[in-house]
This record gives sequence, structure tokens and C-alpha cells, in this order.
Amino acid sequence: MTTSSTSAPDRLQAVLKALQPVMGERISTAPSVREEHSHGEAMNASRLPEAVVFAESTQDVSTVLRHCHEWRVPVVAFGAGTSVEGHVIPPEQAISLDLSRMTAIIELNAEDLDCRVQAGITRQTLNVEIRDTGLFFPVDPGGEATIGGMCATRASGTAAVRYGTMKENVLGLTVVLATGEIIHTGGRVRKSSTGYDLTSLFVGSEGTLGIITEIQLRLHGRPERVLAAICQFGNLHDAIQTAMEIIQCGIPITRVELMDSVQMAASIQYSGLNEYQPLTTLFFEFTGSPAAVREQVETTEAIASGNNGLGFSWAESPEDRTRLWKARHDAYWAAKAIVPGARVISTDCIVPISRLGELIEGVHRDIETSGLRAPLLGHVGDGNFHTLIITDDTPEGHQQALDLDRKIVARALPLNGSCSGEHGVGMGKLEFLETEHGPGNLSVMRALKNTMDPHHILNPGKLLPPGPVYRG
Repeated sequence: MTTSSTSAPDRLQAVLKALQPVMGERISTAPSVREEHSHGEAMNASRLPEAVVFAESTQDVSTVLRHCHEWRVPVVAFGAGTSVEGHVIPPEQAISLDLSRMTAIIELNAEDLDCRVQAGITRQTLNVEIRDTGLFFPVDPGGEATIGGMCATRASGTAAVRYGTMKENVLGLTVVLATGEIIHTGGRVRKSSTGYDLTSLFVGSEGTLGIITEIQLRLHGRPERVLAAICQFGNLHDAIQTAMEIIQCGIPITRVELMDSVQMAASIQYSGLNEYQPLTTLFFEFTGSPAAVREQVETTEAIASGNNGLGFSWAESPEDRTRLWKARHDAYWAAKAIVPGARVISTDCIVPISRLGELIEGVHRDIETSGLRAPLLGHVGDGNFHTLIITDDTPEGHQQALDLDRKIVARALPLNGSCSGEHGVGMGKLEFLETEHGPGNLSVMRALKNTMDPHHILNPGKLLPPGPVYRG
């Protein structure tokens, strides 16, 4: 039996038969398990994988990919299933490779502020495990995401304005290539001028060039003092201007998050923030020594006051801070609760911070014209924001939301922006890649894909739209 003369279902069965002696009961074809692995969050699309294989080591991943490569069977890596652009939706006759059991902290080097972990550990679990060292991992996308998934989508989140994204916090990787070959990129040093930067190539590649199984992470010292605050504004312009001036003044703020009045009203209702008004709101977090925090606070208060801020409300205890940031992280669910049973589609544009006000004001006009409800929030310290478009759970409603999303992206790209600051491309952003990157860049990306995954078994149909390939 050869791959060229064998049907896709038969090739899949050949792979499962070859894996059975090694993986045993870690291969599941149970309908409930397959359904769980058929989709991520937010996107309505789904497709059942033919089987789910649970890996527990890099060698397991290598074994699965070696057989899938031989028999041309598609394979999609799966972590926590919290991605929002359809990254984990499998193609037809595919295997979902679940890495959620790979949760070990392989090594912890507290003196050097780094650690090595398996891809299935979540950031929450990692931070609990290393708490006694006085260190923490700061990248915080909000959801219960795995470190491997965060690498694959180049995640960031609320603390990126201070600590950077996954790109800045990954020192090295273990990656299994499409053939099953295992490679190790980067290392533990903080800089190196040797060779191509393969670590950065794989971070953000969405499982299309290889499957990440281990990550060397940069850790940070827990700050001596942490202080959170809220400041409300009478209009969106003043809040955005405040955030922009904070960054331009070089204040090392840890988080500065925006909710517009519609989102704040929803969060008051959903998260019980009854002491606040449904007004445009900035959420702040300051960290450092007591003197440093005091200086940050004084400067930030002066900037906010100069932009008609309505005063600060402070949260000093861990419980109060947690309550505020949980409300921010629950914003999606708060928006969804505005209209029970409705769909919520999240946009993810980013622009240089000096263009953020122009973009958001234009987006607000587009929302009003559309007639849709669409709360707005974002990581305004780095120019990234999300519009949570609420629409009927119907094909017509979905099309309305997509039309508004396209208008928002069409505003962002001419402002030197991007269609995605942190969610990634997956399937949901494919249509914008040609405009953002141009045909030349995409042809080079496709050449990389063809070289590293010649049979296109790794998460096919994601990240790269079809088109010409650079030939040299």
C-alpha cells in the first residue's frame, strides 16, 4: 500500500494502527472527546477530528508526526482550546494532537531568572508553582492558556506594555518538525549573534512549521509593591489622550487598559462593579519600589487631571486588585451577557499609539452606522484594542459582524497598523494578510512552509492564504 494510491480515510487508519502499540489508550475516538477538540473559542465553525491523541512527551509528538508525515495525514496541535481565530479547528481526516498532559516544569534557574517547561502547562499553574522563588511569568492574555499555545499565537495581553509579548519572553524552544525530527532553538543566554533566529520563527507560527513541546522562559522578580487604580472620563478622547501621554512620558506603567462606556456598563452589571459609573474608564496597575510607585502615581494623576479625568479609585489589597482585573478579563463574557444567546465576535487591531485616537474615533462612527452593539476595550498602552461585536446567532448576523470587522481593519492598515495584535491569524484573519504583508512577503512565507512541511500536514489552512511561492 502506497500513499499515492490510498484514500485519506485509509491513510488515517494506517497511522492509528501504527500508533496503537505506542500510544494505546491515549488514542481516543470517543464522540465527546472529538467534539471537545473540534473548535476553540469565539468562532462558530467546527469540525470533528477523526481521532485525538494525547501526548505526554516530546518523543510522543515525534512519533505521531513521523507517521503522519509518512502517510500524509493532517495533524493539529491542541492545548487549552482557548484560541479565538479558529486555530485548532481540524481539516478533514485529521488527528488532533493534545499536549495538555505535558505540564512539567523541567528546570528552574532562579539565579538566572529563567525556567524550562513543557508546552501543556498553563501560565497560572506555572506562577503558582514558582511563587516561593519570588519570581513570576508576566505574560497575561487573560484566558486559561497553555504556554505552548501562547507561543504558537505570539500572545501578549494586559501586561505587555511593561513586560513585552511572548516574543520577548521566550529564550529557546524544543520543536518537533513535520518529519518527526526534534530540534532545539535558542538557549539560556540573554543575547546571541549566531545564526538565524529560529526561536522567533516558531513563536507565532501557529503550529504550521513545527509543534512546540518545550519552552525556555524568561522570568521576572515579583515587584515590592503593586497598586491598581481606576480613573473614569466623560468621553473616549480624553481617556485615549491620557493613555498616550503616559506612554510618551516614559512612565513604566505595568498595565493601562481601556473600557468604553458600553463595555463598562456591561462589566458593572456582570462583575458587580456597582461603585463605578457606566463611563469610559482606564484601569491602571503600578509596580516597583514604594518610592517608584509613588512617583508613577503622581505623574499619572497629573496627566489624567489635565485630560479631565474624574478622579482615581485605588485598589491596594490583593483581593481588590484581583476583583478589578478579573472584571477586565471577564469583559468578553460581560459583553455576551448584554444579549443572551447572541454571538460575540472580537476584533484585534493594533496601530502606533499616536494613531490610536484617530482609529478608535473612526471605529465608533462605523459602529453607529452599522446599528450593532459593539463594546470597545483594549490594551491602549501599546495601541491594541478589541471591539466585541454583538450580533444575532444567524448567518445574516454573522455577515453583519464580519462587514464591521472588515471596516475596522480597513481603517487600521492605512495607519501602519495590523489586523491582529495578539489573537493571531488562524482562519479568521486570512483574508487580510495579502493587504497587510503584500504578495512578496507572503510568497517567502509559503516557501518556508513548503520547505519545512512539504506535505502540508501541520495545521493546514491556517496562517497563510493560498498563493504563489517564492522560487528564488
